[in-house]
Amino acid sequence: MLSFLPAPVRGVIAAVLLAINTVFWCVLLYIPALLKLLIPIKPWRVACTRLIIMISEAWAACNTGWMKLTQPTRWDVEGADKLRRQGWYLVLSNHQSWVDILAMQRVFNRRAPFLKFFLKKELVWVPVIGIAWWGLDFPFMKRYSREYLIKHPEKRGQDMVATRKACEKFRFAPVSVMNFVEGTRFTPAKHAKAKSPYENLLPPKAGGAGFVLDAMGDAIETLVNVTIAYPHGAPTFWEFLCGKVPVIRMRIDTLPVPEGLKGKDYSADAEQRRNMKNWLGGIWQEKDALLKELNKAD
Repeated sequence: MLSFLPAPVRGVIAAVLLAINTVFWCVLLYIPALLKLLIPIKPWRVACTRLIIMISEAWAACNTGWMKLTQPTRWDVEGADKLRRQGWYLVLSNHQSWVDILAMQRVFNRRAPFLKFFLKKELVWVPVIGIAWWGLDFPFMKRYSREYLIKHPEKRGQDMVATRKACEKFRFAPVSVMNFVEGTRFTPAKHAKAKSPYENLLPPKAGGAGFVLDAMGDAIETLVNVTIAYPHGAPTFWEFLCGKVPVIRMRIDTLPVPEGLKGKDYSADAEQRRNMKNWLGGIWQEKDALLKELNKAD
C-alpha cells in the first residue's frame, strides 16, 4: 500500500500503471483480434473472441492490483455473490463519474461475463483501445438526432438494425450488456435542466434497454440492477487515481426480465415503449431511495 505517499504522487503512479497495463494487454490482444479479422469463419471468430475476453479479464484483474497498491479506498459491495459467469445479463446502473466503469469492472470481473458497452461509432478510431473494443465485439452505434431524421426519414430504424446486428454476436457466449440508462453522468445542473422527478438520479431513457430486449429477448433472462454511491461526492478520474475516494458503495440486485418486455418491436410498438418506461420508472424510484441511504457518509 502506497497510501503514505502524497496524493499527487500516488495519482501519477496509478496513471502510469494503468497506462502500462492497458498497452501491454492491448498489444497482446491484437494478435487474436487480427486473426479474427483475417479469417471470417464463425467458429474461428467465436474462439478468438473467447481468447480476447480472457485477455481482457487479465487486464481488469491487473487494474484491481494497482488500485489495491495505490489507494486506501474502502469498497462496500453487496450482492456480487448473485452473479454467475454462465449467464446472459442486461446490466443497468446509475452514472455519476467515469470511475463507475472501473469500479464495475473490478467488482464484476470473473464473477459475470465481461461487461460490454454500446459505444459511439467514432470511438473505434481511439488509439490502442479502439481495436480492443472491436475485438471484444463491443457494439458500435451511430445515433441520429431527431432533427437529422426529420431531414433524412430514410435513416429511421437504422439504429435498431445496427443493434440487432451487434447483438447477434452475443448469442455464442454468455454476455453482460451494460447500459447507463440516464444517458449521461449525473450533475446538479443536468438534474435541474431535466426536471427530474428523482432526488439523486436523472430520468431513465428506455431506448437502449428496449432495443436490447427487442433484439435479444429470447436470450436475456436477467436484469442486473447496479447502484453506485460515492458518499463523499462523485469523484473525478484524477481524484480516484490519487486515492481521494474514501469509500465506494455498490449494491447489486438480480431481477427476472418480465416476459412481456422481451422480443417486441420497441421502435414501432407504442405500448411496448410505455411498458418499458413504467418498468424502468419503478426500478429508478427504488434506486433513488437506496441512493439516499448509501450517500450518507460514515
